[in-house]
This record gives sequence, C-alpha cells and structure tokens, in this order.
Amino acid sequence: MSTDRRKFLKHLGTSVLLTSASLTSLAAKEENEIRTLRAEKRITPNDKIRIATIGMGIMGFNDTRAALSVPGVELVGVCDLYKGRLDRAKEVYGANLYTTMDYREILERKDVDAVIIATSDNWHSQVAIDAMHKGKAVYSEKPMVHKISQGLAEIKVQKDTRMVFQVGSQRVSSIAYKKAKEMYESGAIGKINSIEASFNRQDALGAWQYTIPFDQSVQTVDWARFQSNVKVKHDYDKNRFFRWRNYREYGTGVAGDLFVHLLSGIHFITSSKGPERIYSIGDIAYWKDGRNVPDVMSAVIHYGETKEHPAFQVTLRVNFISGEGDHSTTKIVGSEGVMDLDGDNSFTIRKNKMAEAPSIGGWDSLYTYTEAQQKALMDDYNKHYTDAQKTRPRFQDITYRAPEGYNASNEHFANFMDAIRNGTPVVEDAEFGFRAAAPALLCNDSYFSNRLIKWDPVNMKVV
Repeated sequence: MSTDRRKFLKHLGTSVLLTSASLTSLAAKEENEIRTLRAEKRITPNDKIRIATIGMGIMGFNDTRAALSVPGVELVGVCDLYKGRLDRAKEVYGANLYTTMDYREILERKDVDAVIIATSDNWHSQVAIDAMHKGKAVYSEKPMVHKISQGLAEIKVQKDTRMVFQVGSQRVSSIAYKKAKEMYESGAIGKINSIEASFNRQDALGAWQYTIPFDQSVQTVDWARFQSNVKVKHDYDKNRFFRWRNYREYGTGVAGDLFVHLLSGIHFITSSKGPERIYSIGDIAYWKDGRNVPDVMSAVIHYGETKEHPAFQVTLRVNFISGEGDHSTTKIVGSEGVMDLDGDNSFTIRKNKMAEAPSIGGWDSLYTYTEAQQKALMDDYNKHYTDAQKTRPRFQDITYRAPEGYNASNEHFANFMDAIRNGTPVVEDAEFGFRAAAPALLCNDSYFSNRLIKWDPVNMKVV
C-alpha cells in the first residue's frame, strides 16, 4: 500500500463515503489491507496463544476454525458431552489433541490461555465464570447468559479478575458495520426514528432440526452432566440433547439465538445501551416437533431518548417458515433516508428528503373546495415558493460491500486475540454483551408471561 494512497484516503476520509455511489472498493480494501498486514506480522513463541474449545457442536467447530485463522493461535484441547464429537475433533485436528467430557479438566491445564465457550446456552455463564477464575481469557458464544439474573454476576467476575472477555456476535467486528456506523453518525439518513430487523428461514436445518447420529445413547452422551443445572430433569432424550435450541430449559429460542444478533448490530451502530420497554408475541406455527419455543416470533421494543440517540422503536421478527426463504435484514429508518444492512458484510443507503415547500394538490383536500378557493390557494402557494423549493431533491443510492473473501467471524476472533496479546479493548465486552442479551431474553419473558416488560438499560435490571 503506497504512502500516496494512504494520504489520499486520509485526505478524503468520510467525504468519499458520503458522495460516492459505491463504497465497494477503496475504503473497504484499505481497512482489509491493514488487517492483513497486522496478521502477517511475524509471530514469536511469546505471542502464541493456546486455546481450547468447550462445546464442539456447530458453533464450536466453526468458532475453532475462525480462531485458528488468526496467526499464532494453537488448539490444544476440546470438551464435549458426546463422545462422537471428541472423536471427530481428533480426526480434524490430530490424534494427539486433548479431549475430555468435563470442562473443568480443560480449565486446570496450564497450557490453555483462552477458551471458546460454545456449549448449550444453559452452560455459558457458569463455564465463563469458572474459566475467568482460573485465569483464562474467554470467548463466550451469544447469548452470554441463559437467564437475566446471571448477567451482573458475570460482569462482576470479569471486572474482578480483569480477564479478557469477549462475546461472540461477529457483526460487531464487521467492516461493513463499522462503515455503517460512520455513515449513521455522519447524518447520512437524518434523525433515526425506527428500525425493522428480521431473520427468515424456510428449511428444517434452519429451524434447528439438526441431524442426529446413529450411535447416540446414554453410553455416548453425558446426559446427566448436560442437564445437571436444570431444575426439571428428564429421561434421556436425543432431541433435547442434539436439538437443544428448541427447548427453553437449555436454549433461549429464536430471541436468544437470533434477536440478540440483530440487537448487537443495532446497539453497535447507534451506540445505544438498550431499550426501555419490550413486548413480544409468537407461535409454534409449523415445526410442531416437541419444541417449547416459538418458530415465529415478533417483538416491539422502545428505545428512549438519550445523549447517544433520539427515541426510536424497533420491530424484530424471526420466521422459520417464511415463503421469502433464507434472508436477514436490518433496516434503519431516518428522517432523510434508510440504511438497509444485508447480513454482516454489506449495506445500502437510499436517501429521500422532503421538498422545502409543503405539498399541495394530488391526494389532498384541495379538489374538494370551490374552484375560486382552489385558485386562490394555488396563487398564494406559488407566490411563496419557487420551483426549486417545490422539487424533492434526488440522491444516488450508496452501496458498501466488504472485500472479496472477507469474513466477519475471523475478524471478531482477530480482535479477541489482539486483546489477549496487546491489552487492547475487546470489541464486545461483558456489559455490551449483556445489554444485547438481556432485551432479547426479555422478549422470551414477555412472550411466556404475555405482558409488557420495562427495562433499565443503564443499570441493567428489570424495572
């Protein structure tokens, strides 16, 4: 990257973003190259970070892969409650990989610097707390807690131990979301007033009907340990273990799994601490497979005016049987435009601004008056406003896409490893993670209790 190019980008800065019809290349590639140069830095033995993953399901394997994309990271152990996944980990990462069904054995190892927690939701908080007490840096999958009551205690442990702690909602690290935040803060869409955000799916895997292995049994699954922290115990049930997201005893439903992603992105862009009022409804509309959480869920959430942002409302929706197919969007609506975020890596801004002069005629009461009144009103209107004032301004759409091959999850782990190596702040700390998780979990509470819930986003407690 030439010095001249750096000077050019520095000189143009945000003005490039605000006037260009496409943000696809220059600014995005600049930031991606900075990350690449940082990653290519020679790693010394003292820079090496040794990790272990606790929970080797879908997210465990994917998180491990993303973590190992960061130079100087080494996997030394994994934990899972199904023996088949431990065997699979050795197939992928080598026969010498340390494996166990007891996460506490991972935490006792002196060669583990950091742990990835990708267990069922009901274990996130306890494992994270135990890990921090044992001096391990923690990357906790979202939501960081299974219950609201766990949040402040986990935040306190992080502050007391001062261990590096990051929550795993990757869009907070996304280059596209960082650019979207810059655009929002520059006033590109005017004054925000509402947000619509959703995840739509239309297949069995998207609805969490995951494949179950033939060799599952009480001999290959540590069922007792899996449900040991749950009040109501059940006999061994393969669906409850391998499809735990469908059961509120172990998971947090679509709210904790998907609303939390939407809220993380919204809070990052708007710098919000969270909402004040939450109400949700839902239903098990299609996937009547024994699950006890909705497969279609909607929430209306109100954010009050703060020094960071004006008041605005958010509508969230997840639909596991949507005819739209697999699609996610976050649409931030302002007084002068709309920012439409498509997934983690791109967004489009469509600007609209009212004409300076108020409208007259068309779908208006004007034609209901006498011709004399109509003429008098039009003459007065034309006397007060020029043609330019009557004309609505026109704007080109602005589109941003992350560079080819860019991966927000890899970026999120790179930020986590930077925090461990260099002491730099994490991008999604415990307070941020809980402020995103809490309103998501309160959507569940609202649904199951059929009531409006009030939340104090500053002190992080139910009112």
